[in-house]
Amino acid sequence: MDSGAGDGATVLAGLVGRGIQGSRSPSLHMQEAAAQGVTLTYALLDLDAPPWQSATLAQALDGAESGGFCGVNVTYPFKQAVIALLHELSPDAERLGAVNTVVFQGGRRIGHNTDWAGFAESFRRGLPGAPRRQVVQVGAGGAGAAVAYALLSEGVERLVLFDTDRARAESVTGRLEALFGPGRAVAGDDLGASVAGACGVVNATPVGMTKHRGTPVPAALLRPDLWVADVVYVPLETELLAAARATGCRTLDGGGMTVFQAAGAFRLFTGLEPDADRMRAAFLRSVAAGALGPLEVT
Repeated sequence: MDSGAGDGATVLAGLVGRGIQGSRSPSLHMQEAAAQGVTLTYALLDLDAPPWQSATLAQALDGAESGGFCGVNVTYPFKQAVIALLHELSPDAERLGAVNTVVFQGGRRIGHNTDWAGFAESFRRGLPGAPRRQVVQVGAGGAGAAVAYALLSEGVERLVLFDTDRARAESVTGRLEALFGPGRAVAGDDLGASVAGACGVVNATPVGMTKHRGTPVPAALLRPDLWVADVVYVPLETELLAAARATGCRTLDGGGMTVFQAAGAFRLFTGLEPDADRMRAAFLRSVAAGALGPLEVT
């Protein structure tokens, strides 16, 4: 897209969601833009906070588009609801049925999904050689659909998906089976039995974040030969990951997915190639400084 990133103009982008005042997205995007000599302003359109608290999702998109934004990221709880307000979906977003990035281009709204590629990159880097026979995933929301797609794309042979909304889990697994083949993704019935037969466990729910303490998978179900991944990044070590490490499991935190999905969105917004390693280093500095805020996952 022609964002004007190379002509000295200020690039405007933002994030639409609820409870996002502590998001790391502004710093990730603005610091990377500055490193590339680009002025980028990244705003929070938080429908739980002034001045957007009385706005609808449609009004937030209208406001961003009419305000000259090149696009917006979309987070909880709008990754699926936003689709009805768009003109077009990228192939990945259409396959997933979830959008985390909207680009405004030529009077059209185009939905993309960079979450799945962000998790896939984090998985490849953080858990090289991880066995892929059977993986149990908890969470089938917008982020969960992306993570499930990433896992199957990375060669997981069988994914067992759990969600508090059984119909949502079945909807996601039905979509995935149509893409990857029968038996590759199933909705689970018995978490304990599924974990017992698994080589990996993934949390794609908000459980474990600062405002939703706890673990979606009881520590008693973990064993040393499992690998355990979490998409939560606040805190970076969740109760699930702490229990997994104590058990002797290989672990993957949510920081990598956060950074790599942001890198993908930055590319869409600006037309520039991001330095993901530089973005990761900036993210880790913010972690060390204790500057993290609420989660953006489902």
